[in-house]
Amino acid sequence: MSKKRGLSIDEKKLKVLEIFHESKDVFVLKDLEKLAPKRGVIAQSVKEVVQALVDDDLVHQDRIGASNFFWSFPSEAAVKLKNDVQQKTQQLASQEKEMTSLEHKIQESRRGKEDSEARVESLAQMQQLEIELRLVQDQLTQYAESVPQKVEAMKNGVDVAKSAANRWLDNTWALQTWCKKRFEGMESSLESFFKENGLTDEIDYIT
Repeated sequence: MSKKRGLSIDEKKLKVLEIFHESKDVFVLKDLEKLAPKRGVIAQSVKEVVQALVDDDLVHQDRIGASNFFWSFPSEAAVKLKNDVQQKTQQLASQEKEMTSLEHKIQESRRGKEDSEARVESLAQMQQLEIELRLVQDQLTQYAESVPQKVEAMKNGVDVAKSAANRWLDNTWALQTWCKKRFEGMESSLESFFKENGLTDEIDYIT
């Protein structure tokens, strides 16, 4: 019989957040250590999980006397996620503008290889933003039942960001094709260059 897989840190965070959001109460750490095991989070890991939620601004912490009190409400978490989506969307828009500028320079053939290197560097930044957007989208799904209207608005923001990221990927593949035509005889070197900078067959569109 295979051993049951333990929860990841992100799964533990979601489980503990459920305790806060369903009860809408204020807790001390000992209370959470008693409640969390009922949701599959072992008591020994609760302190680490709660601290991670505090660091993510999803749980509030305040010290009164000798005790630390923790609380979090669904509406606050939803606003935090919405702000995260807006921030990532703005970052993607900024990167897209930079890519457009680089594309114009390449067409003028003023700094062929140097321009392509700068563009691939921007691609790497875009890929990191794609990963962060996927994490935010996963979190949005967890709040769908408690705050449907706000979540719907946030999902619309994610869709806009995904479309921008997919356009970037199209442009980057087009850039690779252009470079191969522009620098005939260097196809192998260009292929290696793009792969070293993250443009591999494993990269796919965000769906």
